[in-house]
Amino acid sequence: MNKKRVLAMLLAGAMALSMTACGGGSASSGDDSSNDGGASASGGSYKVSVILKTLAAEYWQYVKSGAEDYATEHSDKVTVEVKGPSSETAFDEMQNMIETDLSSGSYDGVIISPLQSDTAAQLVSGTKLPIVAIDTNFTAPEVKSFVGTGNEAAAKKGGEAAVEAAKAAGWTDIKCIEIAGVQGDQTNTARMNGYKAGVEEAGGTFLSDEVQYADATADRATTAMEAIMQTHPEGIAIICANNDDMAMAAARAAQGHDAYKNTIFLGFNGDRAACEAILAGQMTMSVAQMAYEMGYKAVETMVQVLDGETVDEFVDSGSDVVTPDNAQERLDTLKTQLH
Repeated sequence: MNKKRVLAMLLAGAMALSMTACGGGSASSGDDSSNDGGASASGGSYKVSVILKTLAAEYWQYVKSGAEDYATEHSDKVTVEVKGPSSETAFDEMQNMIETDLSSGSYDGVIISPLQSDTAAQLVSGTKLPIVAIDTNFTAPEVKSFVGTGNEAAAKKGGEAAVEAAKAAGWTDIKCIEIAGVQGDQTNTARMNGYKAGVEEAGGTFLSDEVQYADATADRATTAMEAIMQTHPEGIAIICANNDDMAMAAARAAQGHDAYKNTIFLGFNGDRAACEAILAGQMTMSVAQMAYEMGYKAVETMVQVLDGETVDEFVDSGSDVVTPDNAQERLDTLKTQLH
């Protein structure tokens, strides 16, 4: 073995000891079942688990891309493993993922977008691993930061824009019915509160007693829209939905019904399919979350936590309202983000 190689090995060993002494973490052994975590053995980088609500929807693929791109750009610092249950109602699957990753000893930190905030808080209770909440917050001392959309404020902007669009479309009696997601979900509640505030402050009426819960699925949104049309044959000025899939499904269900030809269909997420639907006149508008930026910033925030830096309790990943005027610009940006 030549002298240069020996010297390199000695220097690498000294650096590893220095990182451990400074709190940089150490490689976790295969039989370590504690929650102390430990930096990955490869280059001393952190290893972070990212558990999303699901990977079965386009929105979450953008979050995944953002998280992975941060890790790729900082490969000397962090690696990520992104996963999610089969659907946003697969509660047991998510619980198993959280329990497994917290107890495995394989990760330095866990980023979680909970399907059930209360359950997530219970599952992370007592862990020594830092937790970052993404997309949906949950209250627990282990959660160091929440990275996501200010859902209530963003939905309020959407509600206000929908009322103005309804006025421009000729509506004078501006009523709004929401096709909501999963009842009890914190994000769903925040968006509902925002829609209500935006619609009512802009001069419309939000029909709280007629909210239709559709579990964030297009099929159930179609059924909900059919029920709305039976109850309101005269038409409704605004149908707002908790995500774009439901808004597009509702708009399709209303096609051919004259009373709904000028209805404003408002979604939430601003995904590629939503932009294309808006450009094609198949949906009116969407509150755009910056899903890619959310994933990117969540991993960035976790690295800051692991480095011992002080982080904000809430990191806003941004939002916008997508309309026919700016949908193409938004679509062009999204095409560069999805892997």
